[in-house]
Amino acid sequence: MNSFTKYLGAIVVILGAILLICSFFLGWNSYNGVQIGALVIMVAGLLLHIFLGKKA
Repeated sequence: MNSFTKYLGAIVVILGAILLICSFFLGWNSYNGVQIGALVIMVAGLLLHIFLGKKA
């Protein structure tokens, strides 16, 4: 379980990037909610990655 939490922030950032890529291919470019949601997920993942890196 410890190895999973070590990479949790990076996984969340990758999920946000996948959401952005999927929204591009599905044609959801004009929906700001999807774009802002992916941005929030990526920033949260970045902060989580930093927090877990300092904690370990």
